[in-house]
Amino acid sequence: MSTTETAIASAEAHSAHNYHPLPVVVASAEGAWMTDVEGRRYLDLLAGYSALNFGHGNRRLINAAKAQLDRVTLTSRAFHHDRFADFCTELAALCGMETVLPMNTGAEAVETAVKTARKWGYRVKGVPDGMAKIIVASDNFHGRTTTIVSFSTDPEARADFGPYTPGFEIVPYGDLTAMREAMTENTVAVLIEPIQGEAGVLVPPAGYLPGVRELTRERNVLFIADEIQSGLGRTGKTFALDHEGVVPDMYVLGKALGGGVVPVSAVVSSADVLGVFRPGEHGSTFGGNPLACAVALEVIAMLRTGEYQQRATELGDHLHRELGLLTGGGAVESVRGRGLWAGVDIAPALGTGREISERLMELGVLVKDTHGSTIRIAPPLVISKEDLGWGLDRLRAVLSA
Repeated sequence: MSTTETAIASAEAHSAHNYHPLPVVVASAEGAWMTDVEGRRYLDLLAGYSALNFGHGNRRLINAAKAQLDRVTLTSRAFHHDRFADFCTELAALCGMETVLPMNTGAEAVETAVKTARKWGYRVKGVPDGMAKIIVASDNFHGRTTTIVSFSTDPEARADFGPYTPGFEIVPYGDLTAMREAMTENTVAVLIEPIQGEAGVLVPPAGYLPGVRELTRERNVLFIADEIQSGLGRTGKTFALDHEGVVPDMYVLGKALGGGVVPVSAVVSSADVLGVFRPGEHGSTFGGNPLACAVALEVIAMLRTGEYQQRATELGDHLHRELGLLTGGGAVESVRGRGLWAGVDIAPALGTGREISERLMELGVLVKDTHGSTIRIAPPLVISKEDLGWGLDRLRAVLSA
């Protein structure tokens, strides 16, 4: 067997089959390019589901991590450390908020947001104990914990993991009327993705997000924005909500916050909302650790320049122009997205999303499918226009074959 086949066979023999990765074994990566164990190069048009917004091996982030590795990597929250205050201060400022609660993974941050909303509902809004409700959208993807899959509408994510956690109302994404009708005095929060990533990069109708903001404010309900994939430059703004001029009550962040180097996530809100916690009520051994804070501080500094948001805007305009030219010819049914983020619905007659992804892999381009015949395109924000064009040429070749 080849080196690739041997590595895949070993992984299949000794790991749980909870993923179905493309048959490529990456050995190194830099910028927007990956190299496999056979020495073949691939253009990365997925960027770790937006965790790698700043590219593979970004020197600013690697240097920040290396410098911290020589000092201290973990104290637990039993002690203070000298990077924590700066991280919380700078992230709060980036978000226009006051208070940060750091965690590690996106799912942990979503769980933290759920717990925060419920505690706020009981302590501040006065909802009777055990009666808090959170409104979510159909086709959401917020993670894979038992609580989170309890309000998923994806059978693959949900099936066989019950009994499910109560306390959630599911309404159609983009339907403000349905959200209004679902609200009661016991509603404590609305939790939504400003752009639904896993569902196929779905952008809600114009006016929907400002409408959610207005409705939640009227009804004394927290607006929680899951910007784990859509935030931190991906759409051409620091946050996807910025396109609508909307500020939520709480941001849920992750993925790119760790620069693709370490897992970093956070809930960012007002002091009044996150102030409901008391010592011992919630925590994480690794949350806000020195290494995570050092890398995230560099991410925040990079975002402050506006360079990456501008690149996502300019290259995103080019991406969507080129993808738009593919519609109408029978190969591509529709294209959605914003900035350097697109969902492309391939005509089923040409193959499934998985098959299209495999054909692109053979031509040196890596993407990932979702929901049948949809592929997602989300390259690192550092990709060059020339490399992006090269990848799009390969997509055209696959679609015309």
